[in-house]
Amino acid sequence: MSAEVAITLSSMVHPDEPVEQPFYIPMTGPTARPRRSLKHDDTFIVLDGHGDIGASAGGPDGLFHADTRYLARLELTLDDVQPLLLGSSLRDDNSGLTVDLTNPDIYRQGRHVLAKDILHIVRTIFLWRGTAYQRIGVQNHGDRRASFDLKLAFDNDFADLFEARGAVRPRRGTGSGRLMGPGEVVLDYRGLDEVVRTTALNFDPCPMRLAVNSASYHFDLEPQESISLFVTVTCNGGAGGEPGRFFRSMLAHRREMRRCTGGAASIETSNDILNEVLCQAAADLNILMTDTPQGRYPYAGIPWYSTTFGRDGLITALQMLWVDPRIARGVLRRLAVYQASKTDPLADAEPGKILHEMRGGEMAALREVPFACYYGSVDSTPLFVLLAGLYLDRTGDIETLQELWPAIERALHWIDGPGDPDHDGFVEYQRASEHGLANQGWKDSYDAVFHADGRLAEGNIALAEVQGYVFAGKRLAARCARRLGRVDLAERLELEAARLAERFETAFWCEELNTYALALDGDKNPCRVRTSNAGQLLFSGMVREDRARKVAADLLRPHFFSGWGIRTVAHGEVRYNPMSYHDGSIWPHDNALIALGLSRYGLKHAVEQVFTGLFEAAAYMDLRRLPELFCGFRREKHRGPTLYPVACVPQAWASATPFTLLEAALGLEFDADRGEIRLRNPRLPAFLDWVVLRDLRLGSSAIDLRIHRHGEDVSIEVLRRRGQIQVSMVLAQ
Repeated sequence: MSAEVAITLSSMVHPDEPVEQPFYIPMTGPTARPRRSLKHDDTFIVLDGHGDIGASAGGPDGLFHADTRYLARLELTLDDVQPLLLGSSLRDDNSGLTVDLTNPDIYRQGRHVLAKDILHIVRTIFLWRGTAYQRIGVQNHGDRRASFDLKLAFDNDFADLFEARGAVRPRRGTGSGRLMGPGEVVLDYRGLDEVVRTTALNFDPCPMRLAVNSASYHFDLEPQESISLFVTVTCNGGAGGEPGRFFRSMLAHRREMRRCTGGAASIETSNDILNEVLCQAAADLNILMTDTPQGRYPYAGIPWYSTTFGRDGLITALQMLWVDPRIARGVLRRLAVYQASKTDPLADAEPGKILHEMRGGEMAALREVPFACYYGSVDSTPLFVLLAGLYLDRTGDIETLQELWPAIERALHWIDGPGDPDHDGFVEYQRASEHGLANQGWKDSYDAVFHADGRLAEGNIALAEVQGYVFAGKRLAARCARRLGRVDLAERLELEAARLAERFETAFWCEELNTYALALDGDKNPCRVRTSNAGQLLFSGMVREDRARKVAADLLRPHFFSGWGIRTVAHGEVRYNPMSYHDGSIWPHDNALIALGLSRYGLKHAVEQVFTGLFEAAAYMDLRRLPELFCGFRREKHRGPTLYPVACVPQAWASATPFTLLEAALGLEFDADRGEIRLRNPRLPAFLDWVVLRDLRLGSSAIDLRIHRHGEDVSIEVLRRRGQIQVSMVLAQ
C-alpha cells in the first residue's frame, strides 16, 4: 500500500517547502513501547509490548473494526502502578500474543508491602469473530501471602480510522457508557451517519468494583496460588453472536487458521534464517487474508490499510500466484463485483475502473473522506486485466475466466476510453476532485512525480510502469480471448499492445540517462528522473532487450542499489531523500517486481543481487519481517538497515516479497494447458544450497521438487508426483 496523500496547494512546490496534506500520516514523537498487532477478518488490534492499549505514547493503539476504533484504552495496573515487562511474543502463526509481566516493588503509605518479582502475570490475547479475548493469569511465587489490587482501566472514543490517523472533525456523534450487570459494561456511540456502534466488555469473574471506565479486583494469594481473569471486548455484538469461552474459542481460532493455509505450496531451504523469513511471511499473509463473499482477500496492511485495496490485492495475488492461485481468484472476483459502473467525480469513478480502496467508517459514509468506494488508482484497472490473464495461464480455470470476462472487457474499454482522455495512446490520470489523491500510481505521495529540476508534474500524467501494465494486460487478455473463441478481438489486442510498445519507446526513452522517464506530464514533457518505475517495465516485458539491460545495469549501481535493495529514486536526483516515503526509500514489493523483470530478461546475476540484499535486510528486522518500506541509506558494515518510522507491519505485498524473489531466482513458469512446470534459467543465490517445494499444484496434479545448487548451476530432483504433471528446465541465453 502507499500513503493516501492529497494536497490543496499548488503543485509547484520547492522540495523543501512544507505543504498541506490532508491524508498524511503524522509521526509526532517516539514510540514509548514497541507495538504488536493481531487481526481476524475485519477486526484488528494494536497493543503495546505490555499488552496495554493507550497506556504509552507514540502508537496507533486500539481495537478497530470496520474502520472504527472500538476500544481506545485498556490498561492493567497493580496497586495503581504499571507492572514490569519480562517479555512478549506473538505465536509463530500470529494467532495470539502472550505477555509476561511481574510486579515492581509496591508501597502503601510509605510501607514496603510487596517485593518486586513475586507475582508472575501472563496476559494471553487473541482476536476471533469481532471479539478480543484476554486471559490474565497471576501466580504468587513468593513464600508468603501476596495482597494486591488489580485494576483494568478502559475507555473509548469510537474514532473513525482517519481520526485515529490525525484528521480533525468539526462535529462528532454522541457517546455513552452504562453498566449492564456486575460483570458487563457497554459503551455506545451514535454517529452523525445515524449508525449506533457498541463495545461490550465482559469480565469473569465479576470485579469487586465496576464502573463505566474501570474494573477493580483485590486478591490475597497464598504461596504458589494462582488465579485467572477473563475479559472479552466485542464489537457490535460480534460476528458469531455471544463470545464463547476463552479456551474453546482459542482452539477453534487456531484450527481455522491452520485450515485456511491448506492447499498452498510449502517451501523449505538449506538456510535457517530464510526459513524463518518465509514462515513469518506466510503467517503474516494468513492473518491479512479476510473472508469476503467473493473469496479470501489479502487486506493491504496493519494498522492503516486493513481493508480491500485494489492495487495491493492485485499485486499480492500476482506475487503469490505460483504458491496459491486461489488468492488471485478471490481478488479478481471481489474487484469485479465492485467495478465502477457510473461516473462519480468525488470517488474518481468512471465506468470500468477497478477499485482503489473501500472504507466502512463514519467519515466515509458521510463522504467527509472520499474512500467509501474510491477509484483514484490509474493502475488497478490494467493490473486487473493482467492478473486475470496470468491466473488463466497458471490454472487453466476457464470457468472463472468466463465469469470475469464481462469485467475484463469493461476494464479494457476504460483503458482505451476514459483512461486515455487526450487519446494519445497512453493511460493517464488527473484527479477528478480536489478531495482525492493527487498522484494515483503506486507512488501516490504528493511529491512522487517530478521533473529533473524538482518541479512537480501537472496535468494528465502518464506513468511509465502503467503503460507496461497495459501492454502486458492486453497481451494476456488476447490469450484469454483466444481461449473464448474471440479471435478477432485477440488479434486486435495483440496489435494494440505492439503499437503501444513502439509509441512508448519513442516518448519515454531518455538516451542521456540510459533509462526511461518516470512519466509524461500534461504537456507531454518527460520527467527525466532516474526512478525504480523503469525497473517495473522489465516485469511487463514491454521494453527492448538492449534497453532493458541498460536499465538493469543502472538499477544495480550505487546511486540506486543501497546494498539492501533498489531505491525508489536514485541518489543525486533533486528530490532524493532516503527517509522519504517514495523519493529514495526501499520498498520490498517494488524490488520483487523488478526481480521478476530481471528474470524475464535472463539477468539472473542481477536477481541474485536483489534477492541477497533483501534477504540480509530481513535478517535484521524484528521477527524477520520485511516492512512496507525502509530507509534508503547506503549499507554500512556491521549495521542493519534503517527503519521507516510509520511503515505498516505486516504489509501484504511486503510479506509476499520473499516468495516472489524465490520465483524470480528459479524462473518458475506454469503451462496449465500442457500440464507442465518449467524452470527457466534457474539460479540459486550463494546463501542457498538447496530448496524443496512441496505440493506445487497444477490443475488436479501436484509435485514435490528439490532444487540443488552446484556453483552457478542447479539440478532438479522429483521427490513425489501426484497425477499427470511434467517438469522441465530451460536454459537459454
